[in-house]
Amino acid sequence: MFVLLGVLLVPATGGGAFADVPEPEDVLVPGVVGGGRAEYPMDTPDQVLPPLQPEGEVPVPEPEEDVDELVEYLPRSAVGAACTASAGAYQRQVERLLGLKVDGKQSAADCRAVRAFQVKEKIKPANGYAGPVTWARAELLAARKNLDPGRRCPVKKYAVACVDLDRQLMWVRKDKKVTFPVVNIRSGRVGYATRTGWHTVYWRHKDHWSSIYNTPMPYSQFFSGGQAFHAVYGQLATPAGSRGCVNLGYRNAQKLWDVLRKGDRVYIWGKRPGS
Repeated sequence: MFVLLGVLLVPATGGGAFADVPEPEDVLVPGVVGGGRAEYPMDTPDQVLPPLQPEGEVPVPEPEEDVDELVEYLPRSAVGAACTASAGAYQRQVERLLGLKVDGKQSAADCRAVRAFQVKEKIKPANGYAGPVTWARAELLAARKNLDPGRRCPVKKYAVACVDLDRQLMWVRKDKKVTFPVVNIRSGRVGYATRTGWHTVYWRHKDHWSSIYNTPMPYSQFFSGGQAFHAVYGQLATPAGSRGCVNLGYRNAQKLWDVLRKGDRVYIWGKRPGS
């Protein structure tokens, strides 16, 4: 069986997962065999138009298992290395978050520090490569201590879903109270940017299925055309972004469903790194 992933046809893997290993040598791949299970290949029905409602009820599958194990993405050349000498795709961001010298270069000291962080946070393989998973975890931990250092999200008396594309994070606050704690998200990749500015949750569909791409989008909460908050299967911190939607882990999307309502406001700012 083959599935369409971007512009490349790749064979589907077992267990209902989709292959996520492009051919070029410099593209990041899961550093652990069988790890980094990809989400479904298409995750938003349209960039502009509202979603089409499927005819009848289409059952949306529960995740096969919770994704507790964090698997880092590495260049092929770094797979199997004990402590990589390669600067990571998110080297500067991780250096800043770990209090290292921010120069974008991998030193032996940097590798030891990043590897120690990976061991502590149970990120595999712990070989010091500053990839998307390591960066996402470090960004989340920093945000738990200092949620909105730039005060980018407006504080209103009504609920606002705050989406920080720079840090790939989101939370919900109403006045000074945070009603949904900060979590990692994944926003639009190159050519499919998540639209910034003010939006409104205009349609919610708990068991949504994309009728265009035949793809499940559980706990969908649409806020701009075909762009929505919704759950995905597998890790969020992958080399590529979404097709414009704001992706959440399954359990977090499930919790967000009980926090937001139709008519709630969404404020999005920044830009996904690398997009």
